[in-house]
Amino acid sequence: MKKKRLLALGIIAIMLLMVAVPAFAEDGAEVAKDFGIISLLPPVLAIALAFITKQVILSLFLGIFTGAMMLNGWNPFIGFLRTLDQYIIGALADGWHASIIIFTLSIGGMVGIVSKMGGTKAIAESLAKKATTARGAQIVTAVLGCLVFFDDYANTLIVGPTMRPLTDKLKVSREKLAYIVDSTAAPVVGLAFVSTWVGYEIGIMTDAYAKIGVDINGFEVFFRTIPYAFYNLFAIVLVFSIAIMNRDFGPMYKAEKRARTTGKVLADGAHPMSSDSMDFDENKAEADKKPLKVKNAVIPILTLVIVAFAGLWYNGYQADPSVGAMDLRSCFGNADAGVALVWASIVASIVAGVMSKVQGYTNLQETFDTWVDGAKSLLITGIILILAWSIGTITSEVGTADFLVRTISDSVPGGLLPILVFIISCLVAFATGTSWGTMAIVVPLAIPLANAYIQTDPTTSTLILATLSAVLSGSIFGDHCSPISDTTIMSSMASGSDHIDHVKTQAPYAIFGACITIISYFLVGMVHVPVGVVLVIGVAAIIGFVKFVGKSTSEKTLNAK
Repeated sequence: MKKKRLLALGIIAIMLLMVAVPAFAEDGAEVAKDFGIISLLPPVLAIALAFITKQVILSLFLGIFTGAMMLNGWNPFIGFLRTLDQYIIGALADGWHASIIIFTLSIGGMVGIVSKMGGTKAIAESLAKKATTARGAQIVTAVLGCLVFFDDYANTLIVGPTMRPLTDKLKVSREKLAYIVDSTAAPVVGLAFVSTWVGYEIGIMTDAYAKIGVDINGFEVFFRTIPYAFYNLFAIVLVFSIAIMNRDFGPMYKAEKRARTTGKVLADGAHPMSSDSMDFDENKAEADKKPLKVKNAVIPILTLVIVAFAGLWYNGYQADPSVGAMDLRSCFGNADAGVALVWASIVASIVAGVMSKVQGYTNLQETFDTWVDGAKSLLITGIILILAWSIGTITSEVGTADFLVRTISDSVPGGLLPILVFIISCLVAFATGTSWGTMAIVVPLAIPLANAYIQTDPTTSTLILATLSAVLSGSIFGDHCSPISDTTIMSSMASGSDHIDHVKTQAPYAIFGACITIISYFLVGMVHVPVGVVLVIGVAAIIGFVKFVGKSTSEKTLNAK
């Protein structure tokens, strides 16, 4: 512990020494400068301090502050002011960000009411009849995660709170729950052809192809990239392999062993990102003779899903009526997902509140108090999301991604291009915490670069499709495991996990998936193995690794040791 503190102090001291460097510009003046390798400082500082101190809020704030100083002549006073007014307030003032904050708090309120009615406990007990073991709980959680495929935020906030009572009961660690939730969020949504992501991805691809003089059908090209989205596919395969075989490796094995043998779903000293204080009061229910009802959770959650789907369709159609009401793909692609999710969460909260009042679980005042308490349990998540968005802006302005792309993308053989692009995308996404930002930066660079190597149709070329998929799936690697990614943060929150514990236990799985992905791109690009065969090889490698390297986490095996 002392070593960690000394290391943290050392990093802060280095940062303070840098403040003493003569200013590059006058006080308050923004710096028009190529920061080079120094552009890595804000994200590296935030990530390093988060791991060392486990203080995510402080670490993110110092990362933002450092970047703000860099952009203002290393002036600490002006940097502090800009950190607050330009970046933190600016992040919250963004319409999309504000809608996600409202959505998150509203989901918390809805879950609070559902928990008060015993809905989540009823679902857990109902599922427990089919999932009576830790293995079954993990499989059910993974399946539910794949079913909520239309939005990664909605996925985490539905699956995590719904499955938490069951996984807790069956001694599945919160770290494992967060991993399953996280691995069936962005990786699944990134493959779905009807989702809040697909319009954005298609728009970036279409613009990039236009720059090389090619007019494309965005959906057609997107479908062609799916078989090459190795990281997404392998991340999902890895989740199910681990769940079905009930085997783990790395820090996750220790977490699962702790949960199975001691019943502690959280490590000693852990700081879960959401409260369990809204759990159903069994004594009150018994006194009032109110049985647990699955419908008390199912109806609000179905309302959330149905209204979200309807809202995405309606909002997208209103944005461009020319596409036609029946063109669901275009409607979803044109939709403002933030608005639709706010509609869905508020309507679902109203439905839950009315059900609670009608059934006598709460009176009107208690209904509102319960909703507010549920929303308050996610306050820390809202704060961290705002800081994560702020540091994303900072990394963009200091040129972190540009530096990484410029440094790594030297001249390479064409067959290695997908590997190079995948690695670049992973690094940029991990350092910035944003998959969409990474796509926006790397796709316009990757497509013209790949086009220079081919003599065939750019819309069907294996090299271009593999390179394009490498960007899309590499971007999701960062979104999947970066400690400053909003989806990673929300997975920790929704699962009630300590955030740093979630990142540490998930990282080996994400890195393993990335390694299999790199090998797969090598087979496609350099050896020219058909993509179908590569997928079979990759799946077999994952299953074999889990089988022979992973250790059993079944209670029977662990208790026998």
